[in-house]
Amino acid sequence: MNIVVLVKQVPDTATERKLASDDHTLDRAASDGVINELDEYAIEEALLLKEKHGGEVTILTMGPGQATDSIRKALSMGADKAVHLVDDALHGSDALQTAYALSQALGTLEFDLVVLGSESTDARTGVVGAALAEYLGLPQLTLAGKVDIEGGDIRVQRQTDYGYDVVEARLPAVVSVVEKINEPRYPSFKLIMAAKKKPVQTLAAADAGIDPAKIGLAAATTETVDSAAAPPRAAGTIVKDEGDGGVKAADFLAEKKFV
Repeated sequence: MNIVVLVKQVPDTATERKLASDDHTLDRAASDGVINELDEYAIEEALLLKEKHGGEVTILTMGPGQATDSIRKALSMGADKAVHLVDDALHGSDALQTAYALSQALGTLEFDLVVLGSESTDARTGVVGAALAEYLGLPQLTLAGKVDIEGGDIRVQRQTDYGYDVVEARLPAVVSVVEKINEPRYPSFKLIMAAKKKPVQTLAAADAGIDPAKIGLAAATTETVDSAAAPPRAAGTIVKDEGDGGVKAADFLAEKKFV
């Protein structure tokens, strides 16, 4: 079974994230890049399926040059190889354009299953998986908390507010996973060293047959008109208890409409 995992490098949520002042796109140089957290669950699920059914796991990343760091991290978890879609023309692509570009890159690969996280921590649109399945003309199984494959059939438990639905489809298919599906493994020293020798193929937009008129900031279907940095955090209010501290605290909360 050939499984492709889509991995996105995102700014570390522990650091301050900024938008570029000129075009209001994410300033990726302003903070450290890490693997999107939900994509680590996707990697782990792909590895578990490989261990059970055999085959290989390929990482597919669309992003700038520094995304190589996240690719190596994914390979050190146990993936077999990677493809890096990198091109300046992709800068500013929105979620729909990203899905289109990834579908074109997937067209250069052989796969039975595509796995990705249900959303990314930078954009949080949650639509790439569905849009990707539409571009590929494949079944989409979203918000999967459990995945089972038998023969050419795939069955997932789709997480809902009331529990889960059981959704079935024929392979090939696109599956997005939630964080409850597994516990991602930590790379061992042996796998970290082995990852340095695993193949990473670089694709430009033209290599994947991507139409330049369908990608990039100028052709994006969404637009950020303006942006501003968050104001500095104001100093807190100190309530001194002089026998009426409870009343003062209650008055303060009432003033702020918390109570």
